[in-house]
Parts: sequence; C-alpha cells; structure tokens
Amino acid sequence: MKVVLQNLTKVFPGRGRRSRGDVTAVSDFTFEIPDGRLIGLLGPSGCGKSTTLNLLCGLEKPTGGRIFFGEDDVTELPAEKRGVGMVFQNYALYPHLTVMQNIMFPLENLRGADRLPKDEMKRKAREAAALVQIDELMDRRPAELSGGQQQRVAIARALVKSPRILLMDEPLSNLDARLRLQTREEIRRIQRETQITTVFVTHDQEEAMSISDMIVVMKEGVVQQIGKPQEVYDDPVNLFVAKFLGTPPINVFDGRIRGEKLYIGDEAVLDAAGAGDREVYAAVRPEGFILSGQGALTCSLGRVEVMGRDISVVSAHRASENEVIRSIIGSDHKVDLHSEKVRFDLKPNKVFVFDRETQERIRI
Repeated sequence: MKVVLQNLTKVFPGRGRRSRGDVTAVSDFTFEIPDGRLIGLLGPSGCGKSTTLNLLCGLEKPTGGRIFFGEDDVTELPAEKRGVGMVFQNYALYPHLTVMQNIMFPLENLRGADRLPKDEMKRKAREAAALVQIDELMDRRPAELSGGQQQRVAIARALVKSPRILLMDEPLSNLDARLRLQTREEIRRIQRETQITTVFVTHDQEEAMSISDMIVVMKEGVVQQIGKPQEVYDDPVNLFVAKFLGTPPINVFDGRIRGEKLYIGDEAVLDAAGAGDREVYAAVRPEGFILSGQGALTCSLGRVEVMGRDISVVSAHRASENEVIRSIIGSDHKVDLHSEKVRFDLKPNKVFVFDRETQERIRI
C-alpha cells in the first residue's frame, strides 16, 4: 500500500501560562512512501515523529494537509476504519488474556459483514503467531513471557487483521541491548515476508539505519533529509543530520576557508577549491582519519582503545567542539603511546563542511 503525505501539518495550541504560544509538531511534511517499504522516522525527542505516526493512524487530526492510503483520502477517516496495525512501545497487552486471546482480540471486535467465524479467527491467530515464532506460547499470559516474547505478541496482534499499513512507535525501547538487536532483525524479516508498508519510529539512529529502506530525519517538526540510510550518512545536507547519524558521533571542528584551503586551527587539511573565504564547521567521521607521521592535522594524544579489528585513538584539539576526538583506524596501525601528539591526514569523502551561520552543507 502506497502512502502519500501532502503538506501534512499539526499545530497544538498553547496551554496555560508556561506554554502560551502554539506548538508546531509537524510542519509541511510531504512524502510518498512506496508500497511494501519500511520507512524509519528518526529524530530526537520532540521532533514530531510520533505525532506523524498518530496522524497516520488517525489518533490525531492534522491542522493542514492530506493523507492518502493508495488512492483513498483517509484524512478524515476514523482510526478504526483506516485498516492500520499499531505496535506500541509498552506492548499494551491485556494481562488477563492468553497469547491466543490477545492476538485474536482485534478480530473479535469486527462487526457485521467483517465478522469472522471463531475457527477462522483462531486460524488467523495461529498464522500470525507462527510468523513471529511464538506459536508454542499460545496458552501463556503476558506475565509468563519475556520482554521480547511480549513484543512479538504485540506484532502478531497488529498483523492478524491484515492491515493496509503497519505503524511501530519505539517498539524496541524497553528491551535490553542483545534482545533489541535480535528483535529488530525479526521485525525486518517479518516485514519482508509480509510486504506490508511499515513506518518505524525511533530515536535510535543505529536501529533506523539497520532495518529501514529509507529514513526520514526530523528536527522540531521539520523534515531535514530523506533518503536511503547509507546515502544520508555519506551525504548529510546540514550539520544537524551529520551530527545525529553515526556511532561514535562525527567530530566537529571550528574551521575556516582561506585561499581555497580548508583550515582547522593553523593547519591546512584539505583543498577547498571554489568555496570562497568564510568561517565554517569542518566535520570528520571517525573513520575519516589516516594515521600519518607527516599528517596535516595535529592533535594531542590522549589514549588508545583496542576494539578488536579496529582501534580508537582518543585525542583532543583546541578547535574541536567535541570534548574528545575519536579516530577509528585499523588495528594493524601502531600508535606511539609515548608521544604527546598524533598526526592524521583526512579522507576527503569523510569530511563535510558547513556554513557557520546557516549550518547548511558547503560542497568542496
């Protein structure tokens, strides 16, 4: 099911003395979600991603704009008639019902011509449970399940009514790190098998990048960039996107362009032909450093952290906005731990330059 958002806007009125002004949670969001794709809505708390999800499922009404499922305008359609499946952060399972009963619950609420025979409901519930690999747990209650199993029940319940689109709001936040990794892989597998158009909301950029066909990066209700995860990582349009994506985070320096050279501190680190003299931010991905005894950038060596196949060189520079600079290099490189300085050359494709005022990308 293709989903189209046209100039979607949601404004919440100010309330009380502390918040007198209106708050724009989503601003002029236009996007077409292709049929059968998994889209990640990504951004910090308060960026508007959950509000966008609530607009899609009908829990909130837009202040402006339209929402289409396929060719159908669903903007004014009540939530229960949109045919969406919703998976919440807190699972929202009924504690007194078994797994079978929880999964069947949406089917039991169908009325009229949509009502199914009991045997058909059970068959569909078993199929949904088998898809998420919990078919051996049908007689248990939620309290008898692990967090990951409860999340699978919530996904099966959302899938059992064959929704037009699947919406997931921070579905992995309550899981520990290992279970989170396993469950996100399962979500990707299920989405590929069912081919249901899915919107996945998260503040965790690693989650979004690992399972999404495309990501939408948002800030304060405004879409910053849309694209395939690797393309957005490799080609951020502004400083916010560059900072938000990447672990360890990107290293940001106060820089300047003079005479078609990019300077960090007093050192010319890259050519910057055609950029014009100006004050800039120079941002370098951790993997963008090349250890070199005659390198263009000199930093104060802090320590070296061994990470198996890679090592992380922790250093500092007076022009750095980060407290420390993390440079990821291969473990076959040797760092002189007795030296107070460490020098690097920079990989041009891992260095991004942004205007100091607008924070928009400058291409060099």
